[in-house]
Amino acid sequence: MTPALLPSPVPIDRRLLLPARPAALRVAVVVAAAFLVGGLTSLGQAFLPAEFASLANSASGWTLPTAALVWLTAPGHVEAALGAALGFAAMTVGYSVVSGWRGFPFDPTEWALVGIVVGPVVGTAALALRRGPVASALGTGILAGICVGEGVYGLTAVADTTSPVYWWAVVVVGAALVGIAAARLRSVPPIALAVLVTAIVAGAFVAAYLALPLLFLAF
Repeated sequence: MTPALLPSPVPIDRRLLLPARPAALRVAVVVAAAFLVGGLTSLGQAFLPAEFASLANSASGWTLPTAALVWLTAPGHVEAALGAALGFAAMTVGYSVVSGWRGFPFDPTEWALVGIVVGPVVGTAALALRRGPVASALGTGILAGICVGEGVYGLTAVADTTSPVYWWAVVVVGAALVGIAAARLRSVPPIALAVLVTAIVAGAFVAAYLALPLLFLAF
């Protein structure tokens, strides 16, 4: 076959490739920042005062930074879900790496899997804060519910071994998220929805945390 008979390559519009590059870069930034947060979490266990030591061993301590990173960077649901899932996994790995350096080996597998499952929920909730009233109310309820639920869990299930200061603080943060949403939404139905979702997620959080030890034992 002569070269003249070879099929010519199909031209590729380079503009079609451009959107993938910023998206990959944004997700990479989220993952890198999350890795650093995870490492700082391990350091926090050594240096934070007793009143706030639980910050370094809390779901809210990872959820809120991840939600903030996604809120700042992700333009769409797929990227928000992916970024948060990978971010949670990166936090766990970062925590494991720094803990190993400190002489406290930690296997990140189980919590990385939890983060991959929960991450998309947190990511889409963070993105929803920038959407319409109903979406914003749902996103607020999810994030606030995680904070309130963990605070309730801390004040009850681990009250004998931890300071109540951080747990009350995270409950206040959850309530503040609902208050900020209420001031922005200024409509009873979405505000009521945010409060309802907060209560449901808080209850589900407590139940899930109580069940996690049994789940980990099963594996």
